[in-house]
Amino acid sequence: MKKEKIAVAYSGGLDTSVIVKWLQEKYNADVITVTGNLGQKKELIGVPEKAYKSGAKKVFMQNLEKEFVYDYIFPALKAGALYEHTYPMATSLGRPLLAKALVEVAKRERCTAVAHGCTGKGNDQVRFEVAVMALAPELKVIAPLREWEFKSREEEIAYCEKHGIPVAATKASPYSIDENIWGTSIECGILEDPMEVAPQDAYTRTTSPENAPDKATYVTIEFKEGVPVGLNGKKMDGVSLIHKLNEIAGANGVGRLDLVENRLVGIKSREIYEAPAASTLHFAHRELERLTLDKEVMHAKAKISNDYADIIYNGLWFTPLKKALDGFINETQKNVTGIVKVKMYKGNLEIAGRTSPYSLYDMKLATYTKEDTFDHTAAEGFIKIYGLPSKIYNKVNKEKFAKVKKVLKRKK
Repeated sequence: MKKEKIAVAYSGGLDTSVIVKWLQEKYNADVITVTGNLGQKKELIGVPEKAYKSGAKKVFMQNLEKEFVYDYIFPALKAGALYEHTYPMATSLGRPLLAKALVEVAKRERCTAVAHGCTGKGNDQVRFEVAVMALAPELKVIAPLREWEFKSREEEIAYCEKHGIPVAATKASPYSIDENIWGTSIECGILEDPMEVAPQDAYTRTTSPENAPDKATYVTIEFKEGVPVGLNGKKMDGVSLIHKLNEIAGANGVGRLDLVENRLVGIKSREIYEAPAASTLHFAHRELERLTLDKEVMHAKAKISNDYADIIYNGLWFTPLKKALDGFINETQKNVTGIVKVKMYKGNLEIAGRTSPYSLYDMKLATYTKEDTFDHTAAEGFIKIYGLPSKIYNKVNKEKFAKVKKVLKRKK
């Protein structure tokens, strides 16, 4: 009987390391691992060797960093997509791309199923499986963490030790870490208690604000149609720019986030994030939009930004709605071109200047000096027309109330 072939989305972390061996034992299958390079660093060290030691028949390592930046990160940046107004969604953005890579390998290798290492109460299971359903509905999806016998990470670690599988997690440091170029998410261990301050050893890419330089750092970021194209006066490709900005902002303690967020499955979870470049670019992009978008578009886009963030977070990247919203977003970004100067100091970001050839800011209209060209006499008529509906409504209802009150007084 021909063995089943299963392609696994493999990170090299604890869960996926266990999965390779477990699938062999449970399904008597040949396992193929697929790992995508999204700009993570430590997580890729020794991954092929680890996959083979776990029992993989074939190992695929794919460099997806450029595609990730231009086709996933920058659309989200242009949209101003921050989940619950805060989280830049590094993990959420990576999942549809990893699912796409997984499906492509599975088809090429004639696999009958794909598997992922997502938990039964997490968001990633939805993101992976909905993406696979959209891209390859014929593939079966296996989620070992929803069915296997392990009840804790400690049991998984013991399983790895039994089978000689090397893993980075230990019983003393049981953090679950997911990293890519756009940010790092850290959960588990002491972090599960929202009253506990995140320990310094949980952070890997940012300096503690207390230990950051005592002198402020300034950066200038150039945007073209909503996309960052230059840093400190030097033109840069997106990948290089984000890596460099991660270094600069991370050294200044920028980008640490501690959130209790609403998961898609209905529970609240506490996670900490590090997103130095993402935090800086979202901040700068928003400030440039304040300068270049007219009021109605800016206010409408704020609503769309929340919807777009929900789409990403909830695993609906490959959907008609997301594609339709991209049309609106791209239209709004045509004039979001210019330079933003940002001040970084001990974890804080402040605007230090902004300019654009499409700036809608007119100093002669805004000034209170003798250079003022605003027509103050027009304000009286504007206010009368603007407030007329409110005036009429309250006048009518006040008169009605007075009549009713008069009638009731007579009856007494």
